[in-house]
Amino acid sequence: MMSLFGSSGIRGRIGDKITVDLVTRIGAAVGTSCARIIVGRDTRTSGHMMVNALVAGATSVGADVMTAGVVSTPTLARAASEFDCGLMLTASHNPSEYNGVKMWNPDGSAFDSDQMEKVEELILEDQRSGCTWDAVGSCQRYHGAVEDHISRILDSLGKVSLKVVVDCGCGATCNITPRLMREMGCQVVTLNAQEDGYFPGRLPEPTEEQLGDLMRLVRETGADLGIAQDGDGDRMVAVDEKGRFVNGDALLALFASRTSGGMAAPINASMVLDDMVEGEVVRTRVGDVYVSDALKREGLSFGGEPSGTYIFSEQTYCPDGVYAAALLTSMVDGSRLSDMVDNLPSYPVSRNSFGFEPSRREEVGSRLGNEMGQIECDRLLTLDGFRAEFEDGWFLIRLSGTEPKIRITSEARDMETVRRLDSMASDIVGRCLA
Repeated sequence: MMSLFGSSGIRGRIGDKITVDLVTRIGAAVGTSCARIIVGRDTRTSGHMMVNALVAGATSVGADVMTAGVVSTPTLARAASEFDCGLMLTASHNPSEYNGVKMWNPDGSAFDSDQMEKVEELILEDQRSGCTWDAVGSCQRYHGAVEDHISRILDSLGKVSLKVVVDCGCGATCNITPRLMREMGCQVVTLNAQEDGYFPGRLPEPTEEQLGDLMRLVRETGADLGIAQDGDGDRMVAVDEKGRFVNGDALLALFASRTSGGMAAPINASMVLDDMVEGEVVRTRVGDVYVSDALKREGLSFGGEPSGTYIFSEQTYCPDGVYAAALLTSMVDGSRLSDMVDNLPSYPVSRNSFGFEPSRREEVGSRLGNEMGQIECDRLLTLDGFRAEFEDGWFLIRLSGTEPKIRITSEARDMETVRRLDSMASDIVGRCLA
């Protein structure tokens, strides 16, 4: 198997992993099972090239394609409800030299493991033998995806009256989030709101280090909050009225506080969620596709990740940073975001990582499994690494999927317990690497 897929589609550097030939093969592979496809892209410089290659592949096997132009990933995923699938050309929060393909079902969920495996098999077989001249698929332009997305959000949230600074990062939300906020009734100040695949204002990932301009502008303009999104709009973080960064962990907890009946969150998410949610927190592997799967399987209404992705299943099974931004704005109306964040439970966290020789990966993984099989704890989760839970905290030991490293995360209700759990986990990792 080629192992093209990660936890969020196919992604890589243009000219290296991602080539015109590969993208054409992807289009043909998907087109063999999906007769009607909608395609969108973010603002990356390679976007036009990839759209053309994908369309060529899909139409060569008889599929009909409609292109939506530059749209956010959640916009494209919602529009996919009228098609057999949606294909989004994006590398999400990765730098400008990357691109990729995310694949969406009509209900807004990402392709599952079986679907991804089937696509990989078809790519290997190379479906581009083509069809006859009179059976080649068509390609037309799709209009109205952004308008439909905005309309659905306005119908569910209504009007608010706030001053908001929106940092689109020169990505795909330039044509939707500022407009949505204005139509909601907000006074909007924009930052990095021009489409530019070089991402000149900041990198596509909205980390605290990248958002200095947003934090300063919120303070200088007296705004009620700031919103920042990644390159394709599936992630969202915020800045409070004091200009303080509000990360995905805090926002996940705020959204969870509105949830009843349980939620889904990955194995590395804070135990704050367990304290705040009325119902079970269903733990998943790291990756929004696994959170989405859990929501569907368990019939839950909300799930998300500390990375800044949030899924509201009554809206869509796709992480929707546009809807999340609008929802947060409606939650802040009449309140102060700083007060909401300061009132959240806050527990100390420790994070460490240990490197090893790449050739030892299998050996290290086997040793780690043996070590964790002997640990005494209240509950051991093995969905994605090993999360050992105790009465007063937990630690997670997990092999990195992209680097030869073991990562440790420890969280507890006080710093002394965090140190104790981190020491316990570090001793285990030390024995695995000895």
